[in-house]
Amino acid sequence: MSSMFEQLSNAMADAVEALSPALVRVEARRRQAASGIVWSADGVIVTAHHVVEMDEGIMVGMADGTERAARLVGRDPNNDLAVLKVEAATQPAIFGGEDQLRVGQLVLAVARPGRTVQATLGTVSALVDAPQRRASGSKRGRRGMGQVLTDGYIQTDVLMYPGFSGGALLGGDGKVYGLNTSGFGSGMSLAVPLTTIRNTVATLLAHGKMKQGYLGVGVQSAQLPQALAEQVGQMVGLLVVSVEAGSPAEQGGILLGDILLSVDGETTEHVDDLLSLLSGARIGKAVAVRMVRAGALTEVTVMIGERA
Repeated sequence: MSSMFEQLSNAMADAVEALSPALVRVEARRRQAASGIVWSADGVIVTAHHVVEMDEGIMVGMADGTERAARLVGRDPNNDLAVLKVEAATQPAIFGGEDQLRVGQLVLAVARPGRTVQATLGTVSALVDAPQRRASGSKRGRRGMGQVLTDGYIQTDVLMYPGFSGGALLGGDGKVYGLNTSGFGSGMSLAVPLTTIRNTVATLLAHGKMKQGYLGVGVQSAQLPQALAEQVGQMVGLLVVSVEAGSPAEQGGILLGDILLSVDGETTEHVDDLLSLLSGARIGKAVAVRMVRAGALTEVTVMIGERA
């Protein structure tokens, strides 16, 4: 038994040591520095959006002890990601596959909030994707930060010490499977999965910003009458409390007082559901909006715009 424990312990230490050159310290706020993961050999670094409180004067502490000035490439607040760039050759992390983590597997949260690497051990508690969140009707996000975890997350029970946000979630095979963050509140240890990170990095490197769909309505959750709820298969919809002049919503025929039930076939029960649906991928797409108007079901087609 002791031999097995020693082998496991040594394997974890070896994995942290191998990852160490690809972890950096991110100094982009006045208080505790945070962490970042080297994404590519040309100096691209990914970290957590909420730890980057400045747009200029960002410094990155490299694994060899040197410090480099970093340029902010762009941000994805909805998924708590930011991309930085340093003018130096860097050793990227080794990343895992998209769907190789399983609930119950051991993972390490590895970070460099100071000059040395730190690590904590835990397990994968849950793997949550966007459709599951919408189906559950759960509310996400930290309202004060405007974040809604639009693209899913990995939930773990690792202990997140100060400065661990932006660090790596390391799997048992020694590969990185996510970026750890405490930026979504709720007291949970969460990690942004690789699929989201890859999409964000590619978009920000190409455009410098995340494209966001635009509908042009103000909404709030509203309980449906029992008979109507049974008919449509959901208890809650989004009551339209304002429609912006000239917006896609107005042009598509959405009116004040309508109750939105779904957009493009996806249920809308909470504000976060609608925000998740208004992704860059839907910009310029004509989508069906199913809703209740004056107690009757109706449907209109709306062309999703792009938020300025």
